Amino acid sequence: MRAPVVAYVGLGANLGDAQQALHDALAALAQAPGTRVLRSSRVYRSAPVAAAGPDFFNAVAEVQTLLPAPELLEQLQSIEQAAGRERPYRNAPRTLDLDLLLYGVARIDSARLTVPHPRMRERAFVLLPLRELAPALVGDADLAAVSGQRITALPPTSSPG
Repeated sequence: MRAPVVAYVGLGANLGDAQQALHDALAALAQAPGTRVLRSSRVYRSAPVAAAGPDFFNAVAEVQTLLPAPELLEQLQSIEQAAGRERPYRNAPRTLDLDLLLYGVARIDSARLTVPHPRMRERAFVLLPLRELAPALVGDADLAAVSGQRITALPPTSSPG
């Protein structure tokens, strides 16, 4: 039996009812085999980074999973597909985007998966909600580096889960 791992998943959407998409994604993630959602950050509204389209709604979930990282990634992609995710071009607007940010202390660099997520330190919409859940993982210098990105925390009642 494998030991459970704590992982962090970034959630984002900017098409349709984006906040509902985050809520639904958390519910679906909680149904993934061997996985439970421990906590989620509040929802943040942010301007797209290196993309066009409407503002995004973002959050981060802390999950405990028995799944190996590639299988967790498969579950995340399955949830995205069920939400109507299309990938017409890089950074296209999306109904749902789920990113495996961290998987315990693992470092993974494969053709399908890179953990820690390669761009997470460049994105306020990842760092602010992640710091809410795991302050030791996001330093002041990390936040200073993304301070020019427009992002607003929504009231705590806007938690996706």
